[in-house]
Amino acid sequence: MAKITASVYTSHVPAVGAAIDNKLTQDAYWKPVFDGYEFSKDWMKENMPDVVFLVYNDHANAFSLSLIPTFVLGTADTFEIADEGWGKRPVPEVEGHPELAYHIGTSLINNGFDMTIANELPVDHGLTVPMSLMFGDELEKWPCKIIPLHVNVVQYPTPSGERCFALGKAIREAIESYGEDLNVQIWGTGGMSHQLQGPRAGLINREWDNQFLDKLIADPEELSKTPHIEYVREAGSEGIELIMWLIARGAMNLEKTPEVTHRFYHVPASNCAVGHLILEENS
Repeated sequence: MAKITASVYTSHVPAVGAAIDNKLTQDAYWKPVFDGYEFSKDWMKENMPDVVFLVYNDHANAFSLSLIPTFVLGTADTFEIADEGWGKRPVPEVEGHPELAYHIGTSLINNGFDMTIANELPVDHGLTVPMSLMFGDELEKWPCKIIPLHVNVVQYPTPSGERCFALGKAIREAIESYGEDLNVQIWGTGGMSHQLQGPRAGLINREWDNQFLDKLIADPEELSKTPHIEYVREAGSEGIELIMWLIARGAMNLEKTPEVTHRFYHVPASNCAVGHLILEENS
């Protein structure tokens, strides 16, 4: 059967992608950010999965405020790179795994999650920046297949942390019921604390972010009960993206605390806090 071997958590700051694409990773401002992912790229080469199930949010490229699906599962053979207004990122198209994706979608819907199925889905920096950080740049082809899961964290009402955590559990069940032997990783992206507009623009909360990481590792079920207002108050209006990390954490073995393979936190990156974790299943 297919199995989940690890989960990866990372911010997906668009300026990080721009720094990669413009060869600024060794610039004095950006170097501390990218140094935090050097271990991860090496680890990735030694632990390359067959498939990454990647949880992210679209930034008004595939969807607009005229159509706001809560959960969208990408089931296509390939996913085009979105033009976010300044041209497409110079990265390869994303290759999907439609057989596994449809299996997961069927299982989730049968388990009470009303998923939107996308047979066509342009993907933006929310998905491609984490891939560049983990796989490196200047690739002719991504080294594994990707199943994207879009979550609405842009327009309220957004799903609760508890619903996201439960979805992660259901994703694990779906993957483990797939008949082919596949090594699967699940990635949660977005965050950490940041606010892009209004009187609190530029807000970063180091203490709250690191407490979130502590709880995500040790007590994710309790963390999933955090109300939306706390994310907004403590982590800024865009801090709500962190509920997507709960999907990835819910898909891990919850009977044992995972092994913390790598932990990294840095501010600032543009006007955001960057957080990153690699958690491996503890047998």
